[in-house]
Amino acid sequence: MAQKRTLILDEDDLILVVKEDVVKQVDENRGELNRTEFVNFLIQSQLKECYSQQNYITREEFQEFAQEIKELLHNFLQFFVSCGMVLGRQSPHEDLEALSQQLESLDSSDEETEEF
Repeated sequence: MAQKRTLILDEDDLILVVKEDVVKQVDENRGELNRTEFVNFLIQSQLKECYSQQNYITREEFQEFAQEIKELLHNFLQFFVSCGMVLGRQSPHEDLEALSQQLESLDSSDEETEEF
């Protein structure tokens, strides 16, 4: 079982115990910085990278998604209209007209979305 070793010099300074190969990598890559500055730089760089990752979708991705959903709804409505006709159900003219208007509104809203 490994022991946790920390040497407290004062309230603000601590010594981090690492393996020799880590120290060599730090020394080989730190340039003009001292070890503490270099390790701080690495930590801050890693934190910035983590926080700067994209947590949202782009406008183009959203528009593509919206277009695919509209196509899905359009196909869904066409399927049910076709099923009703194939099964011989006499759908009232009003129902068919309402579905047609919904299909047309999907197509017209596509054109409005593309203008953005």
